[in-house]
Amino acid sequence: MSTQESQVLDRDRPVDVVAGFISAIAIVAGVLALVERPVRIGVFGVVLSLVAAGMGGRHARLATIAVITSTACWVVGMVIAVLTRNPLW
Repeated sequence: MSTQESQVLDRDRPVDVVAGFISAIAIVAGVLALVERPVRIGVFGVVLSLVAAGMGGRHARLATIAVITSTACWVVGMVIAVLTRNPLW
């Protein structure tokens, strides 16, 4: 294998980069759902994380972490909002 071929194999495809960014945004949205309007922000984060997981690619582990984190934060954010009588929407 030549040097050029190995460099091409090491580069991220555009889909991989987008999946990584979407995963990061989903994690941030999940954490924000803990303190502010869990239905609006939390559902957005869960949907984004599922889209990133569906894209797969090189950042599949990050997408899995995003699904777990955003879902857990959404559930905990809902519990916090109900217990403190804050608005869900």
